[in-house]
Amino acid sequence: MPEPGPSPAPIRSVQRAFAVLEVLANGDDDATLTSIAEELDLAVPTTFRIMRTLVAGGYVRQGPSRRYGLGPGLVRLGDRTAQRLATWARPALEHVVDELGETANLAVLDGDLAVYVAQVPSGYGMRMSAEVGQRVPAHSSGVGKAILAALPDHEVRALLRRAGMPAATPATLVTEPAFFDELARIRARGYAIDDGEQELGVRCLAVVVRGWPAPMAVSVSGPSTRVPIAATTRYAEVLEHAATRLGELLTAGAGPSTPPTAVGQELLP
Repeated sequence: MPEPGPSPAPIRSVQRAFAVLEVLANGDDDATLTSIAEELDLAVPTTFRIMRTLVAGGYVRQGPSRRYGLGPGLVRLGDRTAQRLATWARPALEHVVDELGETANLAVLDGDLAVYVAQVPSGYGMRMSAEVGQRVPAHSSGVGKAILAALPDHEVRALLRRAGMPAATPATLVTEPAFFDELARIRARGYAIDDGEQELGVRCLAVVVRGWPAPMAVSVSGPSTRVPIAATTRYAEVLEHAATRLGELLTAGAGPSTPPTAVGQELLP
C-alpha cells in the first residue's frame, strides 16, 4: 500500500457551498442573497453564483419573493445518510442491548433538535416510547445533552435561545444557569443522564460519538426501576465502548458494502 500523502488543500468553492447550506439550515429558511453574503463575508456576485448552482441542483429553492431556503434535493441525501448510519451503528447498538438488556439508540443533532436515526429495542414489553425518526428537544433528552456537552458554550447558548427550554416534565431543566451546570457535570464524568426529564419514569444514559463531524450520541434507555442510578458507571462503560468503536468505524471510511457481520465482529470487545 502506498504511504498516505499530505491532506489535499480544501476546495474553497465547495467549502462556501456547504457554508451556505449551513446558514440556511440554522436560519429561518427565508434568507435573502444579501443576508447570506453578509453572514459569510462573501461578495454578493460570488454568493449569487453559489446560489444559482445550488438551486439548479435542487439543494436550494428560491421562492417568488426571491428569498432562499433548503431544497428538496437534500431530503434524498439525508434519507440515504440516515439509512447508512443505521446500518453501521446496528452492531454497536446490538452489543449495548446484549450487555445491558435495555433499548439502545443512535441520535444526531438536526438543527436545534435531536433526532433518533437508529434503534435496537430491548426484549422487554415495557420500554421507552421513542422511535426512529422522532425529534426531541436537545435540552431535555439524554442524547441531546450528551451532544450539547461536546459543543462550545456559545453554540449551546445560541441553540437554547432559538429553541427555548420548554418543560417536558417537572424534572426538565428550564433555565440556562441550571443547564450549564449540568453540562459541566456531563463534561466531567463523560456521559449524560436524562432522569425523567423527557419522559417520566424513564432513565437514559448517553455518550457522544467523537471523531465524526456530525454531532451524534449513543444512548441506552429504560424504566427507572430497571436502570438504577447505582449501575450508571457500568452502563456508561458499555456506551463509551460502543461510541468509541463506532467513531473509529465511521472515520475509517467504512462504505455501504461493508458486511454488517464483519462490522459487528470489529465492535465486539
